[in-house]
Amino acid sequence: MGVMLALHLLAAVIWVGGMFFAYVVLRPVAATELEPPVRLRLWRGVFQRFFGWVWASVLLLWGTGLGMVLGVFGSFARVGLHVHLMLGLGLLMTLLFLGLYLSPWRALKRAVDGEQWPEAGAALNRIRGLVAFNLSLGVLLVVIASGGRYLL
Repeated sequence: MGVMLALHLLAAVIWVGGMFFAYVVLRPVAATELEPPVRLRLWRGVFQRFFGWVWASVLLLWGTGLGMVLGVFGSFARVGLHVHLMLGLGLLMTLLFLGLYLSPWRALKRAVDGEQWPEAGAALNRIRGLVAFNLSLGVLLVVIASGGRYLL
């Protein structure tokens, strides 16, 4: 249980913390300090690296989360409401990431590689909106995970 929980928390920190850094710290600086071609190339490189970590985090979160529910607690019926909420929010976050990865991320890569800056900017704006929403869900999930047992 201890190793699974530690890996679970580490994966959550990487994913949610990465979104926080990208959205709250890097985005405002890049938007004001960099010209569009440089900014869009930067984001392509950032996402290229970060999304590999997100995929690893998603797999680890689902593996350890389901492993704890089924292997440690024995079934979904034996866990509290906060765990069910975590599972639901985790599923929504995973689906949003999958949608982001399959559509606007691919569009951003193609547009940046082809130096089609307006299209790249539009794709980046779609990514920004999805990251903002997923970050909000991630922060809510962290609150539920850390205090839900006592709050719900």
